[in-house]
Amino acid sequence: MDGKLAVIGLGSIGSMALWQASRLSDSVVGFEAHTPAHGRSAVGGDTRLFRMIYRGSPAQYPILERSRDLWAELEAETGQDILTRCGGLSMGTTDGPYLRSILETARINGAAHQILSREEMAERYPQHNLRADDSAVFDPNAGVLRTDRAVTAGIAAAQANGATVLGNTPVTSIRETNDGVVVSSGDTSWTFENVIVASGGWSRRLMPDYLKPHTETRRVFLSWFVARDAAQFTPEKFPTFNRMYEDRSMYGAPAVDGVTVKATLDGRGTVTTDPDAFPRELSAAEIADTLGTVTEFLPGLVPSIVRSDAFPDLYTEDRNPLLGWFGGSSRIYCATGFSGGGFKNATGFGHIAAYEALGKQSLDGLEFVRPERFRTS
Repeated sequence: MDGKLAVIGLGSIGSMALWQASRLSDSVVGFEAHTPAHGRSAVGGDTRLFRMIYRGSPAQYPILERSRDLWAELEAETGQDILTRCGGLSMGTTDGPYLRSILETARINGAAHQILSREEMAERYPQHNLRADDSAVFDPNAGVLRTDRAVTAGIAAAQANGATVLGNTPVTSIRETNDGVVVSSGDTSWTFENVIVASGGWSRRLMPDYLKPHTETRRVFLSWFVARDAAQFTPEKFPTFNRMYEDRSMYGAPAVDGVTVKATLDGRGTVTTDPDAFPRELSAAEIADTLGTVTEFLPGLVPSIVRSDAFPDLYTEDRNPLLGWFGGSSRIYCATGFSGGGFKNATGFGHIAAYEALGKQSLDGLEFVRPERFRTS
């Protein structure tokens, strides 16, 4: 054996699984096809939203709570500022399905929140141009995560605990034997007791056939704007936001660099057959749609995209993650398919994956993420 556990892919989930596994074992190896936090992975784009109120997924609340605590632990362990707690806004039509779902989830979970009328929003957060029948739900525990900093901190913490990291080592195959799992990169192979597949948009290459029809790699794009008055878009004055109105939807983050504000269309991912080859530039239609939305929603931003990029991520057909063993007797555990929404829970899901893959704990109440849900009889 070359180790008790291999983690394939050291992005958002893989880096945190490696960190958590390194707390449990001194025989853990992480494989990364490029370098940690490289610019082509779903980690790219500087920031991701963290929020405790996540519509339609009350089962995720305990994981969100654990994730919040673990982000704080990672900050304390590494001395890095990763989660900026600036609050978060969910905006939409007052009696519309989006806010109803947000409020229902908040009430089921007992999550702290505050309802803000259009008039209260105009006073507290005038950056948002709300319609006459709009209102908002404020999540005081929300914030913004620094993605590159988080991943590199998680990997550094794992290495400090004794984990081995093999960068620029793309895994070309994994094969189960009677004794373990053979991991190959080109002509070189290693054998481990168990393996976690956490390679995001590249995970389909290592999946069993029964899962492939239920997953797809999608291209997700991001865009940034310059504020007319940057002082109005700092984390202290401009919380993260999600806004949905009929066919328009946008989410974003404050100017953590003091200059640019992330404001991106929501739910616009398109299927890509190759995570290594897809357009990084926005199309004319994507640019026009983005500019039209930001002009209406955020008039304090100059309506010109100053930066944009696109990244691959693995989506499942029900938009819930894949977290669990590939099969009943399998030694291969997957932590992937987070469908564009995994970063907020990366520490929590990484914790679950590490503990289960190392046989330290098996958790109940996670049927909604188990791969077995897609296996047909």
